[in-house]
Amino acid sequence: MRKILLIVVDGLGIGELPDAGEYGDTGSNTLGNITRFVNGLKLPNLQALGLGFLGDFKGIERPANVIGCFGRMSEISNGKDSTSGHWEMMGAPVVEPFPVYPDGFPPEVINAFETAIGKKILGNKPASGTEIIKELGPEHIRTGSPIVYTSADSVFQIAAHEEVVPLRELYRMCGTARDILRYPHNVGRVIARPFIGKSGSFTRTAGRKDYSIPPLNKTVLEYVAEAGMDVISIGKVTDIFAGKGFTHAISVSENDDSLSKTLASFKALKKGLVFETLVDFDTLYGHRNNAEGYARALAAFDSRLSEVLDIINEDSMLIITADHGCDPTTTGTDHSREYVPLLVYGPSLKAGVNLGIRQGFSDVGATVLEALSIKRPETTDLSGRSFWQEISRASG
Repeated sequence: MRKILLIVVDGLGIGELPDAGEYGDTGSNTLGNITRFVNGLKLPNLQALGLGFLGDFKGIERPANVIGCFGRMSEISNGKDSTSGHWEMMGAPVVEPFPVYPDGFPPEVINAFETAIGKKILGNKPASGTEIIKELGPEHIRTGSPIVYTSADSVFQIAAHEEVVPLRELYRMCGTARDILRYPHNVGRVIARPFIGKSGSFTRTAGRKDYSIPPLNKTVLEYVAEAGMDVISIGKVTDIFAGKGFTHAISVSENDDSLSKTLASFKALKKGLVFETLVDFDTLYGHRNNAEGYARALAAFDSRLSEVLDIINEDSMLIITADHGCDPTTTGTDHSREYVPLLVYGPSLKAGVNLGIRQGFSDVGATVLEALSIKRPETTDLSGRSFWQEISRASG
């Protein structure tokens, strides 16, 4: 292979993991519950790749002539967030979970942050992002105090109205928080959450920016880049890795824009990896308990997937997966601990291979290395077991 396209459908879980109960996620099944909620969903391109073989999804069938290889992946990291999911995918699972704050951040964190920015904060509690700006937005506008909140994930989120706190200042605040949040408060991500509008009709903008802790170990991305190949990030994925391992980073506004830029980047790529994360499923629909919107977004993605399949040729491979679940049909608004799909396609690859249940997302990264003929270093902390020999025609 010369080129690999990796698409992460953010939050597309396909059924609870055995330990889901420990995370409060018993019964979660993002895709299964969505298809039942909308009384069936047609996703012909994903169906052709083998999605229907991964569970009971109403409306998604199991075709006789499937064109892809398919499997499920079980997360081994201690967590269910974007950071742990993406890092694990690239060979660096999170063994020690990032700290979470169900009661808000402790005084030593908040006091240090307020001193550094010269302002008091509002909030300091777990909350839905849309709900907390509805609740505290008017006071924020009156006082200029930024809104700090968290969730079930390891995140320190700062919301501010763009006319009260300009984006540049909000980003500076986030950088300050990132510097403060060190062990034992090594939060996975600091997230800028700008919004606009008037009281009662606040709207979050596309100015979101993530400030992740850098990966603790060297990832597959760095090995691909060191081999002289391009590693291109599309969207937020570069922030999740704190930029480490990418040779180019492309910003996007939403799913459709992301797919358009992915298509252009992959066509121009000579050798290497394009890594895209489609965030709208998670941010716009999963967290907001909007199952109908999630279903429409999946149908829109499936429609554009035909364009993606058209550019995968004899020397390239497509991998579609997810980083965690985010079931919009549950009462909560957080991520869910679920299996994620593994769909693989290439004209020169085998078709119809059931890859089973992979013990860890890292099998994706291990396969990327082997498919690109990059020798895996003997002295490495990389985890994962490649499935390349299972799908390559050259292996018999």
